[in-house]
Amino acid sequence: MFLTQTVPRQREIIEVVLRNGWDYMRRLLTGGKADEPQLPTPAVLKNILVDLGPVYVKLGQLLSTRPDLLSAAYIEELSTLQDEVPPVPWAEVEVVIRKQLKRPLEEVFPKINSVPVAAGSIAQTHRATLADGREVALKVQRPGIDITIAQDIALIQGIADLVARTDFGQTYEIKSIAEEFTKALEAELDFTREAGFTDQLRRNLSKGRWFDPKQIVVAEIHWHLTSEKLLVMEWLDGVPLLSATLSGDKNGKDITTQRKDITTLLFRAFFQQLYIDGFFHADPHPGNLFYLQDGRVALLDCGMVGRLDPRTQQILTEMLLAIVDLDAGRCAQLTLQLADSAQPVIVARLENDYDRMLRKYHNVSLTQMNFSQVIYEILQVARNNKIRLPSNMGLYAKTLANLEGVARAFNPEINLFDEVKPLITDLFQRQLVGESPVRSLLRTALDLKSLSLQSPRQIELLLDRVTSETLRWNFSLHGLDGVRRTMDDAANRLSFSILVGSLIMGAAIISTKAQTTQLSFLSSVLFAAASLLGLWLIISILRSGRLR
Repeated sequence: MFLTQTVPRQREIIEVVLRNGWDYMRRLLTGGKADEPQLPTPAVLKNILVDLGPVYVKLGQLLSTRPDLLSAAYIEELSTLQDEVPPVPWAEVEVVIRKQLKRPLEEVFPKINSVPVAAGSIAQTHRATLADGREVALKVQRPGIDITIAQDIALIQGIADLVARTDFGQTYEIKSIAEEFTKALEAELDFTREAGFTDQLRRNLSKGRWFDPKQIVVAEIHWHLTSEKLLVMEWLDGVPLLSATLSGDKNGKDITTQRKDITTLLFRAFFQQLYIDGFFHADPHPGNLFYLQDGRVALLDCGMVGRLDPRTQQILTEMLLAIVDLDAGRCAQLTLQLADSAQPVIVARLENDYDRMLRKYHNVSLTQMNFSQVIYEILQVARNNKIRLPSNMGLYAKTLANLEGVARAFNPEINLFDEVKPLITDLFQRQLVGESPVRSLLRTALDLKSLSLQSPRQIELLLDRVTSETLRWNFSLHGLDGVRRTMDDAANRLSFSILVGSLIMGAAIISTKAQTTQLSFLSSVLFAAASLLGLWLIISILRSGRLR
């Protein structure tokens, strides 16, 4: 068990938890009586994760993508976690690079800058030049990080097993979060996966439905040099978008127009990823959106991506329209369609919660409405009603929040709904007729033909079963366990009441006609038994709280 082990890393975790004063874990670890746990306050939780190190910072970053599990205060606090650590000395990094290459380092990269341009908990990035003169970025895995991650994963799973035994752990799905984090962290150790994500995103954005694909750049991967611990990609020369200094371009556009064009480009590129491609860059924070020297915009670091299946895309598209219309009933219906499991939900309560939430925006103009905040609030309402939504909904909400935050910081005059309106019509048209209207028409004709051929046979079978009395109806009623238990309790108490009454009547009859000592003793025994059973029945009724 986790608590019975005494490795230094576990002692360090205990010390960090105690130092930050999480009372539940303090009482649990010191052997005191521990009440049902509550999450530490957002600031305390962030401090614990930062003190525990880079792997736990990544855990916090994962939790920041789950607004379906955590409240907005936690999401906002954990979203500020930065994955920045001191770089590894070049001598150690060089050893890793040489092991990953099939040829001598000097032949492949005649020039390498030993000073990293960025350093994270998993890897650090260096600038280099290929033999043919092209500049590339080398993302190199930190030496020994796989061993450290394996140890921390084991510890996190141990903590999850411990907390999952409580109602708190089951409510917050601690086990599933630990498993999701484990898979995400293990996937980050294989850079070929990130390379594949980058390539797929590059292919998808090479065709723009609503934007000029030449204005969006995703780095090209050098696959012949890429391995699990070394990622080699095209070097993109630029600065973070929010640090970009704009000036009038060659077409005579002023700075305000340029900013509007760039934010429109970003929104349309990400809306294509979300609602058409179903494969999206899930971490568009300011450091991953670059403004290149030639005026184009680049998407960096494709390690975190999200996926949406066609059905989810359709529901989310309709949710956009429901939010614009402030339609609480439709929001409730769409939320139930998104739900992971068919748990019983009080629909009227869900609609009322959405109505109260959306009522705040009745007198707010669309230009003042924070779209991502509305999405977060919708997920919060679902969580309060015990509705479990797929985990990719968290990535979806976080992507929109990051995108809107960067866009508003870059261009404060941006109006998200003005950007969305012309796209919604096209999205609904695409859902109705598909990419090819002719193909959709032919598919519908085939379905009608199949229906027309099968219907007579199905009707014949139905009539045959009705006339031969072999038609059976199967009903399955859910949610009646409570009623059944209540009826069982009532029947048991009624049986005891009858038994007590019978004993009392029998004892009374015997006592009136008792001629011998034995009959008097039997009468006393029956009275005593009836009194004990009656007293027990009264106590059980009082303890149940259902006397009234």
